[in-house]
Amino acid sequence: MVERESRARKNPNFDGICFHAQQCAEKYLKACLCESDIAFTKIHDLIALLETVLPVEPEWEMQRENLAFLSEFAVSYRYPGDSADLETARDARNRCRAFRCAARQTFKL
Repeated sequence: MVERESRARKNPNFDGICFHAQQCAEKYLKACLCESDIAFTKIHDLIALLETVLPVEPEWEMQRENLAFLSEFAVSYRYPGDSADLETARDARNRCRAFRCAARQTFKL
């Protein structure tokens, strides 16, 4: 366990952090749609999901900028090419936390 933890600290996976932040937001959006019996397609675009959610959760409009930022991480950093850095990963985490807080308030969690 210590060896694995040490490797993670030496080689942090900033791409993974960004991807999981996007996934967290996506799951909350889709949970809201499911709770509201609103159909949706297989999609990872957080803004498209937000547009579908807004009729039942209009206050989530305030999260548009955060969701637009996170939406990019569904695919872009999962393949060779661009990579996230520490600053981007922290930004993704913070934006995810902001949306997560709003979503959890909605769900009364």
